[in-house]
Amino acid sequence: MKKQGLLISIVFLVLYSTILSSQEIGVSTVDSLDTSFLNWYNLDPKSDKVQGAAVDRAYNNLLGNLTPQKKVVIAVIDGGIDIEHNDLQGKIWTNPREIAGNGVDDDQNGYADDIHGWNYIGNAQGENIDYENLEQVRIFRKLNSKYKDIRSAENLEASDRQEYALYQDCKKRYEDKLKEYSDMSNMLTTFESNLNTAESVIKTYLQKETFTKEDLESIKSAPENVKNARTYLLRLYKAGLTPKMIAEMKRDIRGYIDYRLNPDYEPRKIISDNPEDLNDANYGNNNVKGPASEHGTFVAGIIAANRNNNLGINGIAENVEIMVLRVVPDGDERDKDVALAIRYAVNNGANVINMSFGKDYSPQKSFVDDAIRYAEEKNVLMVHAAGNESENLDELERYPTSNLSEGPRAQNWIAVGAISKKLGKDFCAEFSNYGQKHVDLFAPGVDIISLFPENTYEMKDGTSFSCPVVAGVAALVWSYYPDLTAVELKDILLNSTARYPKVKVYSPNEDGKKDITRFSALSRTGGIINAYDALLEAERFTRAKGTTVDAYQSSEEKQATNTR
Repeated sequence: MKKQGLLISIVFLVLYSTILSSQEIGVSTVDSLDTSFLNWYNLDPKSDKVQGAAVDRAYNNLLGNLTPQKKVVIAVIDGGIDIEHNDLQGKIWTNPREIAGNGVDDDQNGYADDIHGWNYIGNAQGENIDYENLEQVRIFRKLNSKYKDIRSAENLEASDRQEYALYQDCKKRYEDKLKEYSDMSNMLTTFESNLNTAESVIKTYLQKETFTKEDLESIKSAPENVKNARTYLLRLYKAGLTPKMIAEMKRDIRGYIDYRLNPDYEPRKIISDNPEDLNDANYGNNNVKGPASEHGTFVAGIIAANRNNNLGINGIAENVEIMVLRVVPDGDERDKDVALAIRYAVNNGANVINMSFGKDYSPQKSFVDDAIRYAEEKNVLMVHAAGNESENLDELERYPTSNLSEGPRAQNWIAVGAISKKLGKDFCAEFSNYGQKHVDLFAPGVDIISLFPENTYEMKDGTSFSCPVVAGVAALVWSYYPDLTAVELKDILLNSTARYPKVKVYSPNEDGKKDITRFSALSRTGGIINAYDALLEAERFTRAKGTTVDAYQSSEEKQATNTR
């Protein structure tokens, strides 16, 4: 084994281990994680010197003597939620008009036994979709037979040229992505071979079937091949790479090759619907957990984990219920499912919709656009994760989006980027999407501890987890100021962000570049969500509007009001 090959393998594994998304296995108590990050998203920039959302300060100094005015329902459109988690007890929405287990659509909303929401990626026989294709693969599969032999758009009718350009774009993205993951698979195979060889060399030299890090460190003078093997394995120890992590990488890579990037894989067949017909809506089941509820459970915990049960973590909003809508597989969601889930949420009483998902293409965008308009008309606030591609969304669209194909931009929409715990050059998450026009604000999204299925916990990064911080703060404010409209609430959240006009940060990128920019230039507000100031802003607004609830009594609030 050459030293250069060893270093390449190690660098590859270290880099790839940072992008694993959903393969972790939760721990039974938060004490098994780095507790310095526990609940940091609830802390206050001023009093705690941590760039959290000032939730604890709001409860401690503004809300102690007040009673919430309404229960806020947050629809979490995601991959499923473990509604039995101990830290979510009493926080799951229950359909009051449906009788559990009778197989009848009691409330005549089109869904039988939809007790806690609905699963749009399952069927009546209880089968559920786990993996799905990426959208570009689905588009490539659909159009390949029509355009695979076409070499130039000049040979096409004018009416087909736009579709052909879409086919060419999806084909290139599919092929590039497939090559990327095939190369990673080959590299991982080579790495595993090198690892096995290195372990075999050490076992032979030590004359042991198993050995420890201390055994490796005890090797001082030895043949060159033994020293190379020792160096290789010690570097793996130092990088924190384990056989479990390597197995997870292998599984994740195979997931892309076998499912997400495989045009021959068509899991939608178990649903037996037409994904391009919005009226073909009689499908799904009431299994809101599904086969992979890690992501959705994590999101729900940030919003609503019980604050007063001395267990696990503290969610943001107390007087809330989570409506569960399972739409997002391991792969790209379908536009039709998203549209139907939004309409379900609106029709069944959701006040806020959390959407921690996104994709590069939206072939049935009109379905989603109409659903967003419907939510806007019905006074529902929509909160969306900006995405984790380090992209400027002013230049590259991600879907779903508030930019509707017809009519003005949706006004009930908040797009959220991710920040880390401390001010500094790394304050903005390196993976976060951004944009002065298309990202509204930022929120905690790095080193977040939240819930995992089966009463476990985990720590993760992503704008997926900044999004529920904002949704939770929105619900918190709305529960005390129920007369606000969704657009008024959005304006209050944006106007009250904590802002840092002089702070300079590394611009998000995937290439390790260290370009400096002002944090204020990365979003519309240039700020981060702040529950304390949002509540003060809501109080001032409702006083001016003439719909105020009982005024706050704290001296801190009075001082803040007088000095603004």
